[in-house]
Order: sequence, then C-alpha cells, then structure tokens
Amino acid sequence: MTPARQQRKSPIISSGLRRRLALAAVLVVALPGLPHVGAATTERVVSDRFSGLALNGIDPVAYFTDAAPLYGRADKEYRHAGVSWRFRNEGNMAAFIDNPDVYMPRYGGYDSIAVGRAVAVPGNPLLWAVFGDRLYLFYSDQARARFVANPDEAILHANNKWPAVVGGLVP
Repeated sequence: MTPARQQRKSPIISSGLRRRLALAAVLVVALPGLPHVGAATTERVVSDRFSGLALNGIDPVAYFTDAAPLYGRADKEYRHAGVSWRFRNEGNMAAFIDNPDVYMPRYGGYDSIAVGRAVAVPGNPLLWAVFGDRLYLFYSDQARARFVANPDEAILHANNKWPAVVGGLVP
C-alpha cells in the first residue's frame, strides 16, 4: 500500500485526542455509581441538568434532622426556586415548605470557598457542613477542610462575593 493510500485509510485522530477519548471512556465505565454533581453555572440554585432535582434528590432537611445526606422519595417532591426538592417524609417536606431558606444550601448550592473567590462552582451534596444552622456544600474535600478550619472567614468572603456571583448567573 502506498504511503498516500495509508494516510487516506487511517483515522484522523491525534494521539492526544486518542488519550483523552480513552480517559473519558474509562471514567464513564468506572464511575457509573457516583452521583451526578455537574450543573450548569447558569442556575441560581444548583440542580441536575437532566432531572431538575436539587441536591441530586437528597432531602435537604435530613442534613439537619439525621446529620446525613439521605435521599428523598420521588412521591415526596416539592418545586421551589426553579428546582425540584425531594424529601424522605411528609414532616421534612412540611418543614421545608414552611421555611425553605433555612434548609436550602447557602449560595444556591455552589461551593462556599469558590464563591469566596467570586467563582460559581457547583457543590457536591455529599461534601457538606452545617454551620450556624445553615447548610454549606463544597466541590472538593480540600474546600470542605478549608471551610471547617475557619468557617467565619470563609462565610465572610463568600457573603462579600455572592452578590457579584449571583448577578452573573442567569435565572
């Protein structure tokens, strides 16, 4: 086969692209059980872009009552702030409906440390902390550790930057 014909018959995929595609395939196969934490940074409240669920279906009240991220039920769903929230029971749903601002994650569920840097990074509902009777979410274990080390400072920075961050988000 001539070199010109070999070039025409060979796929046009660079070695760099081939490596990225292989890594993506490995991640798709290796990570199917992990909850989806991605969200568009156009939302004022982080939600799964496919289901519209806040907190990937975790009951926001459970962080306070059970000190754990526990999944809600599909038959216990309530729509608020443009997203759907799920609850484990009627009591948790009623508590949320009565006072959603208490149970919703601060900064719309965006990582509190990133918000303090004026960046909208969706938080992971499995990386969380309750401080001052409010729920905070984080993108990484390092961000959570930084918050826990000095929550007052982290909240101060996030509070100062949140108006600019939320102003850059599309409702």
